Amino acid sequence: MSRRHSSGSNTAATILAAIADIAAVILGLWIVMYWLDANRANDLVDFVQGAARWLAGWSHDLFTVDPDWLRVLLNYGLPAVVYLFIGHAVAGRLRRA
Repeated sequence: MSRRHSSGSNTAATILAAIADIAAVILGLWIVMYWLDANRANDLVDFVQGAARWLAGWSHDLFTVDPDWLRVLLNYGLPAVVYLFIGHAVAGRLRRA
């Protein structure tokens, strides 16, 4: 295996892991903002909510539990864990390739 190919795989793996980390941070940030009752009229809060909603679109209302804080934790926390797990697993495979 050439050194150049290995370096490219490591770069791609690093980028993929960073994207997974950023997605998880956005989802986690929205959970914290929701729990702290952040002002939804604020542009930053609105951006984070929109980004989190888009990232968690596939799991929207997957859990419909009664307390709202638990519903937000499950419906946005699960995608964060999935993105971290899959992103880092694929990145690990790329590094080994």
